[in-house]
Amino acid sequence: MEAIEAELARTVTGLKQNAADSRDIAGSGRGWAPRLAQESRLRQLDDRLARQPVEEAGAIDVEIERAVLLGALDRRQDAQQAFIDILRRQPTNFSALNEFGTLLTNMGAIDAACRVYSEAILHHPLNPMGHINLANLLLRANRHAEARGHYEAALRVDPEHAQAHQGLGAVLSDLGDRAGARHHFQKGFRDNAISTLPYRGTKPPVALLQLVSSGGGNIPTASFLDDCTFLTSVIVTDYLDPSIPLPPHQLIFNAIGDADLCEPALEAAVRLIARTTAPVINDPRAVMKTGRISNARLLRAIPGVKTPRTIAMARDSLAGPDGAVSIASQEFTFPLLLRSPGYHTGRNFILVETAAELSAAAAGLPGEDLLVIEYLDARGKDGNARKYRVMMIEDHIYPLHLAISQKWKVHYFTSDMADKPDHRLEEQRFLGDMPAVLGDKAIAALERIKVALDLEYAGIDFGIGRDGELLLFEANATMVIAPPDPDERWEYRRAAVGKILDAVVAMIMQKSAGASRA
Repeated sequence: MEAIEAELARTVTGLKQNAADSRDIAGSGRGWAPRLAQESRLRQLDDRLARQPVEEAGAIDVEIERAVLLGALDRRQDAQQAFIDILRRQPTNFSALNEFGTLLTNMGAIDAACRVYSEAILHHPLNPMGHINLANLLLRANRHAEARGHYEAALRVDPEHAQAHQGLGAVLSDLGDRAGARHHFQKGFRDNAISTLPYRGTKPPVALLQLVSSGGGNIPTASFLDDCTFLTSVIVTDYLDPSIPLPPHQLIFNAIGDADLCEPALEAAVRLIARTTAPVINDPRAVMKTGRISNARLLRAIPGVKTPRTIAMARDSLAGPDGAVSIASQEFTFPLLLRSPGYHTGRNFILVETAAELSAAAAGLPGEDLLVIEYLDARGKDGNARKYRVMMIEDHIYPLHLAISQKWKVHYFTSDMADKPDHRLEEQRFLGDMPAVLGDKAIAALERIKVALDLEYAGIDFGIGRDGELLLFEANATMVIAPPDPDERWEYRRAAVGKILDAVVAMIMQKSAGASRA
Protein backbone atom coordinates (compact mmCIF):
# COMPACT_ATOMS: atom_id res chain seq x y z
CA MET A 1 0.00 0.00 0.00
CA GLU A 2 2.90 2.36 0.73
CA ALA A 3 4.17 1.99 -2.85
CA ILE A 4 0.73 2.79 -4.25
CA GLU A 5 0.42 5.88 -2.07
CA ALA A 6 3.89 7.08 -3.13
CA GLU A 7 2.99 6.64 -6.80
CA LEU A 8 -0.28 8.44 -6.19
CA ALA A 9 1.47 11.36 -4.53
CA ARG A 10 3.71 11.76 -7.58
CA THR A 11 0.95 11.65 -10.14
CA VAL A 12 -2.13 13.38 -8.74
CA THR A 13 -0.73 16.48 -7.06
CA GLY A 14 -2.02 18.63 -9.88
CA LEU A 15 -5.47 17.11 -9.59
CA LYS A 16 -6.29 18.32 -6.09
CA GLN A 17 -7.62 21.70 -7.14
CA ASN A 18 -9.72 20.06 -9.85
CA ALA A 19 -11.18 17.75 -7.23
CA ALA A 20 -11.99 20.71 -4.98
CA ASP A 21 -13.64 22.48 -7.87
CA SER A 22 -15.64 19.35 -8.61
CA ARG A 23 -16.91 19.20 -5.04
CA ASP A 24 -18.20 22.74 -5.37
CA ILE A 25 -20.01 21.83 -8.55
CA ALA A 26 -21.35 18.60 -7.12
CA GLY A 27 -22.95 20.42 -4.22
CA SER A 28 -24.85 22.82 -6.44
CA GLY A 29 -27.22 20.41 -8.20
CA ARG A 30 -30.88 20.38 -7.31
CA GLY A 31 -33.90 18.44 -8.36
CA TRP A 32 -32.53 15.84 -10.77
CA ALA A 33 -33.93 12.50 -9.65
CA PRO A 34 -30.95 10.16 -10.38
CA ARG A 35 -28.60 12.56 -8.63
CA LEU A 36 -30.90 12.84 -5.64
CA ALA A 37 -31.11 9.05 -5.48
CA GLN A 38 -27.31 8.77 -5.39
CA GLU A 39 -27.06 11.36 -2.64
CA SER A 40 -29.78 9.59 -0.66
CA ARG A 41 -27.95 6.28 -0.98
CA LEU A 42 -24.72 7.90 0.19
CA ARG A 43 -26.47 9.18 3.32
CA GLN A 44 -27.81 5.67 3.98
CA LEU A 45 -24.31 4.22 3.71
CA ASP A 46 -22.86 6.91 5.99
CA ASP A 47 -25.53 6.18 8.60
CA ARG A 48 -24.93 2.46 8.37
CA LEU A 49 -21.16 2.80 8.75
CA ALA A 50 -21.64 5.13 11.71
CA ARG A 51 -23.57 2.34 13.45
CA GLN A 52 -21.54 -0.65 12.19
CA PRO A 53 -18.00 -1.42 13.40
CA VAL A 54 -15.60 -1.73 10.50
CA GLU A 55 -14.61 -5.20 11.70
CA GLU A 56 -18.09 -6.64 11.14
CA ALA A 57 -18.79 -8.92 8.20
CA GLY A 58 -19.98 -6.99 5.18
CA ALA A 59 -18.68 -3.64 6.38
CA ILE A 60 -15.90 -3.58 3.78
CA ASP A 61 -18.41 -4.03 0.97
CA VAL A 62 -20.39 -1.08 2.28
CA GLU A 63 -17.23 1.03 2.39
CA ILE A 64 -16.35 0.09 -1.19
CA GLU A 65 -19.85 0.94 -2.40
CA ARG A 66 -19.56 4.28 -0.62
CA ALA A 67 -16.17 5.05 -2.21
CA VAL A 68 -17.50 4.20 -5.66
CA LEU A 69 -20.52 6.41 -5.06
CA LEU A 70 -18.32 9.32 -4.01
CA GLY A 71 -16.55 9.02 -7.33
CA ALA A 72 -19.84 8.88 -9.20
CA LEU A 73 -20.90 12.08 -7.43
CA ASP A 74 -17.66 13.71 -8.63
CA ARG A 75 -16.26 13.90 -5.11
CA ARG A 76 -13.07 12.34 -6.37
CA GLN A 77 -10.71 13.51 -3.65
CA ASP A 78 -13.02 12.06 -0.99
CA ALA A 79 -13.33 8.84 -3.00
CA GLN A 80 -9.56 8.57 -3.31
CA GLN A 81 -9.09 8.91 0.44
CA ALA A 82 -11.85 6.38 1.11
CA PHE A 83 -10.15 3.77 -1.07
CA ILE A 84 -6.78 4.42 0.58
CA ASP A 85 -8.36 3.89 4.02
CA ILE A 86 -9.90 0.60 2.85
CA LEU A 87 -6.69 -0.70 1.29
CA ARG A 88 -4.61 0.12 4.34
CA ARG A 89 -6.72 -2.44 6.20
CA GLN A 90 -7.31 -4.90 3.35
CA PRO A 91 -4.51 -4.35 0.81
CA THR A 92 -5.42 -7.41 -1.28
CA ASN A 93 -9.17 -6.82 -1.63
CA PHE A 94 -9.81 -7.20 -5.37
CA SER A 95 -12.96 -5.11 -5.53
CA ALA A 96 -11.28 -2.20 -3.73
CA LEU A 97 -8.18 -2.39 -5.92
CA ASN A 98 -10.17 -2.67 -9.12
CA GLU A 99 -12.56 0.17 -8.31
CA PHE A 100 -9.71 2.35 -7.08
CA GLY A 101 -7.91 1.77 -10.36
CA THR A 102 -11.02 2.87 -12.23
CA LEU A 103 -11.25 6.05 -10.16
CA LEU A 104 -7.58 6.88 -10.76
CA THR A 105 -7.99 6.27 -14.49
CA ASN A 106 -10.92 8.67 -14.58
CA MET A 107 -8.83 11.22 -12.68
CA GLY A 108 -6.02 10.94 -15.23
CA ALA A 109 -3.59 9.40 -12.72
CA ILE A 110 -2.59 6.67 -15.17
CA ASP A 111 0.72 5.59 -13.60
CA ALA A 112 -0.96 5.18 -10.22
CA ALA A 113 -3.86 3.28 -11.82
CA CYS A 114 -1.41 0.89 -13.50
CA ARG A 115 0.26 0.19 -10.18
CA VAL A 116 -3.10 -0.49 -8.51
CA TYR A 117 -4.21 -2.85 -11.28
CA SER A 118 -0.84 -4.63 -11.13
CA GLU A 119 -1.38 -5.14 -7.42
CA ALA A 120 -4.82 -6.62 -8.14
CA ILE A 121 -3.31 -9.03 -10.68
CA LEU A 122 -0.53 -10.04 -8.26
CA HIS A 123 -3.04 -11.17 -5.63
CA HIS A 124 -5.82 -12.31 -7.99
CA PRO A 125 -4.18 -13.63 -11.19
CA LEU A 126 -7.29 -15.61 -12.14
CA ASN A 127 -9.62 -12.63 -12.14
CA PRO A 128 -9.78 -11.46 -15.78
CA MET A 129 -10.83 -7.87 -15.02
CA GLY A 130 -7.51 -6.94 -13.46
CA HIS A 131 -5.69 -8.05 -16.60
CA ILE A 132 -8.18 -6.29 -18.88
CA ASN A 133 -8.12 -2.98 -17.02
CA LEU A 134 -4.31 -2.90 -16.97
CA ALA A 135 -4.16 -3.93 -20.63
CA ASN A 136 -6.50 -1.09 -21.58
CA LEU A 137 -4.06 1.44 -20.11
CA LEU A 138 -1.05 -0.26 -21.69
CA LEU A 139 -2.78 -0.16 -25.07
CA ARG A 140 -3.49 3.55 -24.60
CA ALA A 141 0.28 4.02 -24.14
CA ASN A 142 1.02 1.95 -27.30
CA ARG A 143 2.69 -0.77 -25.22
CA HIS A 144 1.18 -3.40 -27.47
CA ALA A 145 3.17 -6.47 -26.44
CA GLU A 146 2.39 -5.99 -22.74
CA ALA A 147 -1.26 -5.23 -23.42
CA ARG A 148 -1.58 -8.31 -25.61
CA GLY A 149 -0.12 -10.49 -22.88
CA HIS A 150 -2.72 -9.35 -20.36
CA TYR A 151 -5.66 -9.68 -22.78
CA GLU A 152 -4.52 -13.20 -23.60
CA ALA A 153 -4.17 -13.98 -19.88
CA ALA A 154 -7.77 -12.86 -19.36
CA LEU A 155 -8.93 -15.09 -22.21
CA ARG A 156 -7.14 -18.07 -20.73
CA VAL A 157 -9.27 -17.55 -17.63
CA ASP A 158 -12.49 -16.80 -19.55
CA PRO A 159 -12.27 -17.65 -23.28
CA GLU A 160 -15.54 -15.80 -24.03
CA HIS A 161 -14.84 -12.57 -22.15
CA ALA A 162 -16.18 -9.81 -24.43
CA GLN A 163 -13.94 -7.00 -23.17
CA ALA A 164 -10.81 -9.12 -23.53
CA HIS A 165 -11.74 -9.94 -27.12
CA GLN A 166 -12.42 -6.25 -27.82
CA GLY A 167 -9.06 -5.22 -26.41
CA LEU A 168 -7.10 -7.96 -28.16
CA GLY A 169 -8.82 -6.99 -31.41
CA ALA A 170 -7.66 -3.40 -30.90
CA VAL A 171 -4.07 -4.55 -30.32
CA LEU A 172 -4.05 -6.69 -33.45
CA SER A 173 -5.64 -3.91 -35.51
CA ASP A 174 -2.91 -1.51 -34.37
CA LEU A 175 -0.27 -4.08 -35.29
CA GLY A 176 -1.69 -4.47 -38.79
CA ASP A 177 -3.29 -7.90 -38.33
CA ARG A 178 -6.72 -6.86 -39.59
CA ALA A 179 -7.98 -10.44 -40.06
CA GLY A 180 -7.02 -11.41 -36.51
CA ALA A 181 -8.62 -8.22 -35.23
CA ARG A 182 -11.91 -8.98 -36.98
CA HIS A 183 -12.02 -12.45 -35.38
CA HIS A 184 -11.79 -10.95 -31.89
CA PHE A 185 -14.05 -8.01 -32.64
CA GLN A 186 -16.78 -10.40 -33.77
CA LYS A 187 -16.55 -12.19 -30.45
CA GLY A 188 -16.18 -9.03 -28.41
CA PHE A 189 -18.87 -6.84 -29.92
CA ARG A 190 -21.51 -9.47 -30.63
CA ASP A 191 -24.44 -8.27 -28.50
CA ASN A 192 -22.10 -5.65 -26.98
CA ALA A 193 -22.02 -2.90 -29.61
CA ILE A 194 -23.69 -0.28 -27.36
CA SER A 195 -22.31 0.95 -24.07
CA THR A 196 -23.40 3.93 -21.99
CA LEU A 197 -20.72 5.86 -20.12
CA PRO A 198 -21.22 6.99 -16.52
CA TYR A 199 -22.76 10.42 -16.00
CA ARG A 200 -21.72 12.52 -13.00
CA GLY A 201 -23.60 15.74 -13.63
CA THR A 202 -25.85 17.66 -11.28
CA LYS A 203 -28.72 18.27 -13.67
CA PRO A 204 -30.38 16.48 -16.60
CA PRO A 205 -27.72 15.63 -19.17
CA VAL A 206 -27.41 16.26 -22.87
CA ALA A 207 -27.92 12.75 -24.26
CA LEU A 208 -25.88 11.95 -27.33
CA LEU A 209 -24.79 8.99 -29.40
CA GLN A 210 -21.09 8.73 -30.16
CA LEU A 211 -20.48 6.59 -33.24
CA VAL A 212 -17.15 4.76 -33.39
CA SER A 213 -15.36 2.14 -35.45
CA SER A 214 -14.14 -1.08 -33.86
CA GLY A 215 -10.67 -0.90 -35.39
CA GLY A 216 -9.68 2.66 -34.50
CA GLY A 217 -9.58 5.76 -36.67
CA ASN A 218 -11.90 7.58 -34.28
CA ILE A 219 -11.89 11.20 -33.13
CA PRO A 220 -10.59 11.49 -29.53
CA THR A 221 -13.45 13.15 -27.65
CA ALA A 222 -12.44 12.97 -23.99
CA SER A 223 -11.25 16.59 -23.95
CA PHE A 224 -14.70 17.99 -24.79
CA LEU A 225 -17.37 15.36 -24.02
CA ASP A 226 -17.44 16.10 -20.31
CA ASP A 227 -19.26 13.45 -18.27
CA CYS A 228 -20.72 16.18 -16.06
CA THR A 229 -22.59 17.58 -19.08
CA PHE A 230 -23.09 14.74 -21.56
CA LEU A 231 -24.68 11.31 -21.16
CA THR A 232 -22.82 9.47 -23.90
CA SER A 233 -23.87 6.17 -25.44
CA VAL A 234 -21.03 4.75 -27.54
CA ILE A 235 -22.08 2.68 -30.55
CA VAL A 236 -19.63 0.48 -32.45
CA THR A 237 -21.45 0.85 -35.73
CA ASP A 238 -19.77 -1.95 -37.70
CA TYR A 239 -21.05 -4.53 -35.19
CA LEU A 240 -24.44 -3.03 -34.31
CA ASP A 241 -27.46 -5.28 -34.75
CA PRO A 242 -29.85 -2.99 -36.68
CA SER A 243 -32.84 -4.53 -34.90
CA ILE A 244 -31.69 -3.12 -31.55
CA PRO A 245 -33.35 0.21 -30.65
CA LEU A 246 -31.06 3.21 -30.35
CA PRO A 247 -30.60 4.71 -26.87
CA PRO A 248 -32.45 7.97 -26.17
CA HIS A 249 -30.52 10.87 -27.67
CA GLN A 250 -30.70 14.50 -28.69
CA LEU A 251 -27.69 14.49 -30.97
CA ILE A 252 -25.34 12.18 -32.88
CA PHE A 253 -21.60 12.86 -32.82
CA ASN A 254 -19.99 10.74 -35.52
CA ALA A 255 -16.49 10.14 -34.18
CA ILE A 256 -15.51 7.81 -37.03
CA GLY A 257 -12.88 9.88 -38.78
CA ASP A 258 -10.52 7.78 -40.90
CA ALA A 259 -12.02 7.16 -44.35
CA ASP A 260 -9.15 4.88 -45.37
CA LEU A 261 -9.52 2.55 -42.39
CA CYS A 262 -13.19 2.71 -41.43
CA GLU A 263 -15.26 2.17 -44.58
CA PRO A 264 -17.48 -0.61 -43.10
CA ALA A 265 -18.12 1.43 -39.95
CA LEU A 266 -18.92 4.56 -41.97
CA GLU A 267 -21.34 2.64 -44.20
CA ALA A 268 -23.04 1.29 -41.08
CA ALA A 269 -23.15 4.82 -39.65
CA VAL A 270 -24.97 6.03 -42.77
CA ARG A 271 -27.63 3.37 -42.16
CA LEU A 272 -27.83 4.28 -38.49
CA ILE A 273 -28.45 8.01 -38.97
CA ALA A 274 -31.30 7.16 -41.35
CA ARG A 275 -33.11 5.69 -38.32
CA THR A 276 -33.30 8.98 -36.41
CA THR A 277 -34.21 12.62 -36.91
CA ALA A 278 -31.58 13.88 -34.46
CA PRO A 279 -28.98 16.34 -35.79
CA VAL A 280 -25.64 14.82 -36.80
CA ILE A 281 -22.17 16.27 -36.38
CA ASN A 282 -19.86 15.01 -39.15
CA ASP A 283 -22.19 13.23 -41.52
CA PRO A 284 -20.49 9.90 -42.31
CA ARG A 285 -21.15 10.43 -46.03
CA ALA A 286 -18.93 13.51 -45.90
CA VAL A 287 -16.27 11.71 -43.87
CA MET A 288 -16.12 8.95 -46.50
CA LYS A 289 -14.83 11.48 -49.04
CA THR A 290 -11.77 12.46 -46.95
CA GLY A 291 -9.39 9.56 -47.68
CA ARG A 292 -5.83 10.52 -48.52
CA ILE A 293 -6.13 9.61 -52.19
CA SER A 294 -9.47 11.42 -52.51
CA ASN A 295 -8.14 14.53 -50.79
CA ALA A 296 -5.02 14.58 -52.96
CA ARG A 297 -7.15 14.44 -56.10
CA LEU A 298 -10.06 16.70 -55.16
CA LEU A 299 -8.36 19.43 -53.13
CA ARG A 300 -5.59 20.09 -55.64
CA ALA A 301 -8.15 21.99 -57.72
CA ILE A 302 -8.39 24.66 -55.02
CA PRO A 303 -6.33 27.77 -55.86
CA GLY A 304 -3.31 28.13 -53.59
CA VAL A 305 -3.27 24.45 -52.55
CA LYS A 306 -0.59 21.93 -53.47
CA THR A 307 -1.50 18.34 -52.66
CA PRO A 308 0.90 15.39 -52.91
CA ARG A 309 0.24 12.85 -55.65
CA THR A 310 -0.96 9.75 -53.78
CA ILE A 311 -1.70 6.23 -55.01
CA ALA A 312 -2.15 2.82 -53.41
CA MET A 313 0.14 -0.05 -54.48
CA ALA A 314 0.52 -3.64 -53.33
CA ARG A 315 3.19 -3.93 -50.65
CA ASP A 316 4.56 -7.12 -52.19
CA SER A 317 5.01 -5.35 -55.51
CA LEU A 318 6.91 -2.48 -53.90
CA ALA A 319 9.05 -4.87 -51.88
CA GLY A 320 9.82 -7.06 -54.91
CA PRO A 321 12.73 -6.76 -57.35
CA ASP A 322 10.72 -4.63 -59.79
CA GLY A 323 9.38 -2.20 -57.17
CA ALA A 324 11.45 0.74 -58.38
CA VAL A 325 10.35 0.10 -61.96
CA SER A 326 6.72 0.08 -60.86
CA ILE A 327 7.26 3.38 -59.07
CA ALA A 328 8.86 4.94 -62.13
CA SER A 329 5.98 3.79 -64.33
CA GLN A 330 3.67 5.84 -62.10
CA GLU A 331 5.90 8.89 -62.63
CA PHE A 332 7.08 9.07 -59.03
CA THR A 333 10.60 10.19 -58.23
CA PHE A 334 12.71 9.86 -55.09
CA PRO A 335 12.59 10.87 -52.32
CA LEU A 336 9.02 9.73 -51.71
CA LEU A 337 6.88 8.67 -48.77
CA LEU A 338 5.39 5.27 -47.95
CA ARG A 339 2.53 4.92 -45.52
CA SER A 340 0.40 2.08 -44.22
CA PRO A 341 -3.24 3.26 -44.35
CA GLY A 342 -5.11 3.71 -41.10
CA TYR A 343 -2.24 4.81 -38.85
CA HIS A 344 -1.68 8.21 -37.26
CA THR A 345 0.87 10.16 -35.17
CA GLY A 346 3.60 9.21 -37.63
CA ARG A 347 3.38 5.45 -37.15
CA ASN A 348 4.24 3.27 -40.16
CA PHE A 349 5.06 6.33 -42.24
CA ILE A 350 8.56 6.60 -43.73
CA LEU A 351 10.68 8.59 -46.14
CA VAL A 352 12.41 6.57 -48.87
CA GLU A 353 15.40 8.51 -50.14
CA THR A 354 16.50 6.31 -53.06
CA ALA A 355 15.32 3.43 -55.24
CA ALA A 356 17.84 1.16 -53.53
CA GLU A 357 16.01 1.62 -50.19
CA LEU A 358 12.53 0.88 -51.53
CA SER A 359 12.36 -2.90 -51.17
CA ALA A 360 13.44 -3.06 -47.53
CA ALA A 361 11.33 -0.02 -46.61
CA ALA A 362 8.15 -1.50 -48.09
CA ALA A 363 8.78 -4.93 -46.57
CA GLY A 364 9.02 -3.37 -43.09
CA LEU A 365 5.54 -1.80 -43.18
CA PRO A 366 2.28 -3.60 -42.27
CA GLY A 367 -0.68 -4.08 -44.59
CA GLU A 368 -1.38 -5.56 -48.00
CA ASP A 369 -1.43 -2.15 -49.71
CA LEU A 370 0.71 0.90 -49.07
CA LEU A 371 0.19 4.53 -49.99
CA VAL A 372 2.88 6.00 -52.20
CA ILE A 373 2.97 9.74 -51.55
CA GLU A 374 4.84 12.55 -53.25
CA TYR A 375 7.24 14.27 -50.86
CA LEU A 376 6.41 17.94 -50.31
CA ASP A 377 9.37 19.90 -48.96
CA ALA A 378 8.12 22.03 -46.06
CA ARG A 379 11.54 23.27 -44.93
CA GLY A 380 12.06 26.95 -44.37
CA LYS A 381 15.17 29.03 -45.03
CA ASP A 382 16.60 27.85 -41.71
CA GLY A 383 16.41 24.21 -42.85
CA ASN A 384 13.68 23.29 -40.34
CA ALA A 385 10.44 21.66 -41.41
CA ARG A 386 7.20 23.25 -40.22
CA LYS A 387 3.80 21.67 -39.80
CA TYR A 388 0.83 23.88 -38.97
CA ARG A 389 -2.45 22.51 -37.67
CA VAL A 390 -5.76 24.32 -37.69
CA MET A 391 -9.14 23.08 -36.52
CA MET A 392 -12.35 23.72 -38.40
CA ILE A 393 -15.24 23.87 -35.96
CA GLU A 394 -18.51 24.46 -37.78
CA ASP A 395 -17.99 27.73 -39.70
CA HIS A 396 -14.74 28.86 -38.08
CA ILE A 397 -11.03 28.07 -38.45
CA TYR A 398 -8.85 28.11 -35.33
CA PRO A 399 -5.05 27.77 -35.06
CA LEU A 400 -4.14 24.80 -32.87
CA HIS A 401 -0.36 24.44 -33.08
CA LEU A 402 2.83 24.85 -35.07
CA ALA A 403 5.47 22.14 -34.83
CA ILE A 404 9.04 22.85 -35.96
CA SER A 405 11.65 20.15 -36.36
CA GLN A 406 14.93 19.37 -38.06
CA LYS A 407 13.37 16.09 -39.18
CA TRP A 408 11.05 15.71 -42.19
CA LYS A 409 8.37 13.91 -40.14
CA VAL A 410 7.03 16.62 -37.88
CA HIS A 411 4.89 15.47 -34.97
CA TYR A 412 4.24 17.98 -32.23
CA PHE A 413 5.23 15.84 -29.27
CA THR A 414 8.43 14.57 -30.89
CA SER A 415 9.45 17.91 -32.43
CA ASP A 416 11.97 20.43 -31.13
CA MET A 417 9.38 22.70 -29.51
CA ALA A 418 10.08 21.87 -25.86
CA ASP A 419 13.80 22.68 -26.15
CA LYS A 420 13.65 25.71 -28.45
CA PRO A 421 12.33 28.99 -27.01
CA ASP A 422 12.55 30.65 -30.42
CA HIS A 423 10.34 27.92 -31.88
CA ARG A 424 7.79 28.45 -29.15
CA LEU A 425 7.85 32.18 -29.80
CA GLU A 426 7.15 31.52 -33.48
CA GLU A 427 4.24 29.26 -32.53
CA GLN A 428 2.92 31.95 -30.19
CA ARG A 429 2.86 34.41 -33.09
CA PHE A 430 0.93 31.89 -35.18
CA LEU A 431 -1.63 31.35 -32.42
CA GLY A 432 -1.99 35.07 -31.85
CA ASP A 433 -2.25 36.24 -35.46
CA MET A 434 -2.76 33.38 -37.89
CA PRO A 435 -3.52 35.53 -40.97
CA ALA A 436 -0.34 37.57 -40.57
CA VAL A 437 1.81 34.45 -40.22
CA LEU A 438 0.26 32.40 -43.05
CA GLY A 439 -0.55 35.11 -45.57
CA ASP A 440 -3.63 35.82 -47.66
CA LYS A 441 -3.08 32.99 -50.15
CA ALA A 442 -2.95 30.28 -47.48
CA ILE A 443 -5.87 31.72 -45.49
CA ALA A 444 -8.05 31.77 -48.61
CA ALA A 445 -7.02 28.19 -49.36
CA LEU A 446 -7.99 27.07 -45.84
CA GLU A 447 -11.42 28.65 -46.21
CA ARG A 448 -11.99 26.81 -49.48
CA ILE A 449 -10.82 23.49 -48.00
CA LYS A 450 -13.27 23.96 -45.12
CA VAL A 451 -16.13 24.36 -47.56
CA ALA A 452 -15.00 21.37 -49.63
CA LEU A 453 -14.78 19.03 -46.63
CA ASP A 454 -18.26 19.97 -45.36
CA LEU A 455 -17.53 18.74 -41.82
CA GLU A 456 -18.45 20.42 -38.54
CA TYR A 457 -15.33 19.02 -36.83
CA ALA A 458 -12.10 18.54 -38.78
CA GLY A 459 -8.47 19.57 -38.92
CA ILE A 460 -5.85 20.38 -41.52
CA ASP A 461 -2.12 19.70 -41.27
CA PHE A 462 -0.05 21.67 -43.75
CA GLY A 463 3.13 23.55 -44.53
CA ILE A 464 3.70 26.79 -46.39
CA GLY A 465 5.57 26.70 -49.69
CA ARG A 466 8.10 29.24 -50.87
CA ASP A 467 5.47 31.09 -52.90
CA GLY A 468 3.01 31.18 -50.02
CA GLU A 469 0.96 28.23 -51.25
CA LEU A 470 -0.50 25.72 -48.80
CA LEU A 471 1.29 22.35 -48.85
CA LEU A 472 -1.42 19.92 -47.78
CA PHE A 473 -0.38 17.00 -45.59
CA GLU A 474 -3.69 15.86 -44.17
CA ALA A 475 -7.29 17.09 -43.93
CA ASN A 476 -9.86 14.99 -42.08
CA ALA A 477 -11.77 14.51 -38.85
CA THR A 478 -9.27 12.40 -36.90
CA MET A 479 -7.47 15.37 -35.36
CA VAL A 480 -7.03 15.43 -31.60
CA ILE A 481 -7.32 18.63 -29.56
CA ALA A 482 -4.85 17.88 -26.78
CA PRO A 483 -4.74 20.33 -23.85
CA PRO A 484 -1.17 21.39 -23.02
CA ASP A 485 0.76 19.78 -20.19
CA PRO A 486 0.97 21.75 -16.92
CA ASP A 487 4.55 22.78 -17.76
CA GLU A 488 4.78 26.58 -17.74
CA ARG A 489 6.54 26.51 -21.11
CA TRP A 490 3.15 25.82 -22.72
CA GLU A 491 1.27 28.60 -20.94
CA TYR A 492 0.97 30.57 -24.18
CA ARG A 493 -0.94 27.70 -25.80
CA ARG A 494 -3.71 27.35 -23.22
CA ALA A 495 -5.97 30.15 -24.42
CA ALA A 496 -5.88 28.97 -28.05
CA VAL A 497 -6.64 25.35 -27.14
CA GLY A 498 -9.33 26.40 -24.67
CA LYS A 499 -10.98 28.55 -27.32
CA ILE A 500 -11.25 25.54 -29.65
CA LEU A 501 -12.61 23.25 -26.96
CA ASP A 502 -15.17 25.89 -25.98
CA ALA A 503 -16.20 26.17 -29.63
CA VAL A 504 -16.73 22.41 -29.90
CA VAL A 505 -18.85 22.29 -26.75
CA ALA A 506 -20.85 25.35 -27.84
CA MET A 507 -21.53 23.73 -31.22
CA ILE A 508 -22.73 20.50 -29.57
CA MET A 509 -24.93 22.38 -27.12
CA GLN A 510 -26.42 24.57 -29.84
CA LYS A 511 -27.23 21.63 -32.11
CA SER A 512 -28.77 19.62 -29.29
CA ALA A 513 -30.77 22.50 -27.78
CA GLY A 514 -33.63 22.39 -30.27
CA ALA A 515 -33.66 18.62 -30.72
CA SER A 516 -36.26 16.44 -29.09
CA ARG A 517 -35.05 13.15 -27.68
CA ALA A 518 -35.20 10.62 -30.51
